[in-house]
Amino acid sequence: MDKKLKVDPIREGTVIDHIPANKALQVLSIIKAAQDDVVTVGINFASHKFGRKDIVKIEGRELSQKDINSIALIAPDATVIIIRDFQVINKYPVQIPDTLNGLARCANPRCITNHEEMMTRFRVQQKNPVRLRCHYCERVFDGDELELVTA
Repeated sequence: MDKKLKVDPIREGTVIDHIPANKALQVLSIIKAAQDDVVTVGINFASHKFGRKDIVKIEGRELSQKDINSIALIAPDATVIIIRDFQVINKYPVQIPDTLNGLARCANPRCITNHEEMMTRFRVQQKNPVRLRCHYCERVFDGDELELVTA
């Protein structure tokens, strides 16, 4: 059987691999690609490890730690791959820090962070699947219950 690439390699940039199937568009909303950025999105690829996965490649850019932390909330098993001159320079799994500041809005409508201008803060209760506790109202949420701050 011939092995054939489904997606062209990139010269410089970042690849986010092992995104859960059908979550690539959420990753795109986090990385906020500019109009002239070259972005490749692969949805529902076969994966030996997960059954199905998505992949996002963005040429000419390395992601900020804030972007990577946000991606970890929706894709805790994702891998970030840094490419330079078509070569893998660095490859590492995303890691959710113990506390998250300003990355998501609290889902509790009565939380003070939804009524006062202040940065949200969550403590990570569990990393996979993601469970977070709001520092202010103490409510615990699954990662997919929270709205990520993309501004």
